[in-house]
Amino acid sequence: MGILRADRITGLGGANAIKGSAYFHGGGDGGGIETEPSTDFQFGSSNFTIEVWANFSGFDSSGFETIVKSGNTNGSNSMFQFDYKSSESKLRMIPYVSDSSVVKQVSFTPEFDRWYHLAAVRSGNNIKIFIDGTQTGGDLSFSDTIDSETTGLSIGKRAMSDENNGFERNFNGYLSNLRIVNGTAIYTADFTPPTNELEKTSDTVLLALQSSGNLFQEATGKKLYIAADRANQQSVTPSRKTPNSPVGFSTTTDVGSQYGSTFDGFGSFATSTYMVPPGGNTRERGRGRGIYTLGYHGTPSAGDGKRIDYITIQSSGNSIRFGDMTVNRYTLGAGGNSTRGLFTGGYVTGNSPDTDVNIIEFVTIATEGNATDFGDRTQVGRLPACASNDTRCVMASAKTGAGNQDTIDFVQFATTGNATTFGDLTSARSSMSMSCNSTTRGIFNGGYQPSPVNGNINTIEFITFATTGNGNDFGDLTSTSASTWGGTASSATRGLIGLGTVAPAKVNTIDFVTIASAGNASDFGDLTRTQSGYGSLSNSTRGVFLGGNDPAYTNTIDFVIIATTGDASDFGDISVTQSGLGAAASDSHGGLS
Repeated sequence: MGILRADRITGLGGANAIKGSAYFHGGGDGGGIETEPSTDFQFGSSNFTIEVWANFSGFDSSGFETIVKSGNTNGSNSMFQFDYKSSESKLRMIPYVSDSSVVKQVSFTPEFDRWYHLAAVRSGNNIKIFIDGTQTGGDLSFSDTIDSETTGLSIGKRAMSDENNGFERNFNGYLSNLRIVNGTAIYTADFTPPTNELEKTSDTVLLALQSSGNLFQEATGKKLYIAADRANQQSVTPSRKTPNSPVGFSTTTDVGSQYGSTFDGFGSFATSTYMVPPGGNTRERGRGRGIYTLGYHGTPSAGDGKRIDYITIQSSGNSIRFGDMTVNRYTLGAGGNSTRGLFTGGYVTGNSPDTDVNIIEFVTIATEGNATDFGDRTQVGRLPACASNDTRCVMASAKTGAGNQDTIDFVQFATTGNATTFGDLTSARSSMSMSCNSTTRGIFNGGYQPSPVNGNINTIEFITFATTGNGNDFGDLTSTSASTWGGTASSATRGLIGLGTVAPAKVNTIDFVTIASAGNASDFGDLTRTQSGYGSLSNSTRGVFLGGNDPAYTNTIDFVIIATTGDASDFGDISVTQSGLGAAASDSHGGLS
C-alpha cells in the first residue's frame, strides 16, 4: 500500500520555507505522484533549475531514492532524473541522451529527520549541484539536448505507473516546495537557501508539494495523480479516508490544514478508526536505534572487543552487527544525539602494558560502519559517564591507575575536535551508573568515591547542558550503600537508574527520578537478573539494559516502559555471548525522538 502525506513539516534549515510537504513511504508499491503529460519538461539545450526541500526518513532497498524523473523507464528517449543513490552516498543529476547517460554526482550523506535544500542547475554547458546553497563538486560539462518525450514527471518514484518493471526506486521521507524552471539557471554560485515558500516565476513549469491540506496543489495548473491510480485521482481534494473505502478518496469531512492528510496508494484499508496523522512533525515516534559496544567478555584481546552492535529499540529482538571501533577497549563511555554516537575513554587491552586512553570516536547511528576518530578528552581514563542532548556530549569523571577524577568536559556533536573543560563533579569518583538526561539536563548517579568514603556513594547530581559549570546536588538514590556500574535510561521527563552493585553485592534494582525536579529517587522495579557492568539506552518510551556481569558475563537484553513503573521483560540477546561492560547510546533518548 502506498502512503502519501501532506503535512506541515519544520526542521533544521528551511523552517520558514517549508509550509507543506508530502511524505513518501518508500518500498515498491506505487506510492508516488505523477503529473499529466506536458512538453514543458523538454529542456532542450536551455538552462534549467530543479530545486526541492528534502527530509530523508530511510533508504529504499534498491539503493536509490528518486526525487523527480521525466520520461519512461528504460532511457530510450532523452530525459532527466534527479535522485539520491544511497548505496554509494551520491546525490545525482542525470541528463539521459539516447540509450546512454551522463551523470553529475556528488558525495552526500544525509542525516535522517533533517531538512536539506537540494538544487540541480544547468547554466550554459555546465551542470551544477547545490546542497544547502553550497555548490558541491565541480561543474559537469554537458552540451547535449534534453528533449524528453511528451510524458509527465514521476515524483518520489522512478517510473510512470505502467512502466515500473520492478524498478520503483521510491523516495523515503518528505519532499516540499518542488520547483522546476525551464529556461533559467536560478543559482550559478553559492547562495543562501530560500527562507520563504517558493513562488512561481515566468519560466516555472512545476511548483508543487507546498500545501498542508492538498496533495494535488500545483501552481502552474498541471494535474497531479497518485501513481497507482492515475485515471481516478485527478483534482480530488484530499480529506479524511474512511475505513474500507476504495482507492478513491472520501470527499466528506475535510481534515483541515492543521492536521494534514493521509492517502492510500491503492487497495483499501482494513481498520476500525480514521487514520489521520497529527499536526506538526509527523515523524514516527519512539522508533529509535541504539548502538552498543561489546567490550570485555573474558577474552580482552579478541577482535570482538572492538565490535559495535545495534538494536531497534521499539522492536524486541537480538542485536545486529554494526561495525568496529578503531581499537580493542572496554569500560568506556558513550553518548549520542539524533545522528551521531560517540565512544569515549576506556581501557585498551592487548597492549603491554594495557593502557587507559582519552580517545573519542564516532559513528553515524543510522548507517552501519566502523567508527572514526573524533578527538581526545581532556583526561585519560576508564569508566566515564556521558550525558548528551542534541548538541553536546558531556563526559564526567574517569578512573586511572593513579585514582579517580572529578573532571567534566564536553564536545559539540556537530564538530569533530578535542574536548573542552565543562566543570567539576561535587567529588572525585568513578564507576557511576551512567547518566540520564533530558534535552536540558544531564544527571550523574552514584559511583565509587575513594576518599573519604572509600566505597560506593548514593549521590545524584546534575548539570545544565547549555551552561558550563560544576555539578549541582540533585538528591540521593534509594540505596544508602549506593551503586556502581549500573545503567540508565531516560525520556524527556523521567530518568531511570539501574543500581548495578550495591556494596557488597550486585542487585537488580531500578530507581527513577523526575529530571526537571531535584529530589531523591524512588523505586521503579527490577531487572530480570542481578548484575552490574551493563550497557543501557532508550528512546522516548522504552529503556533497554544490555549484557553485564552476573557474575559470569551475560548476553541478556531487558527492557522496561519508562512511563510505567514495573519489572523488566526480556528483549533479546546480544550477538556475542558473555558480553559485558559495554557502552551504549541511542538517537532518540531524553526527548530527542
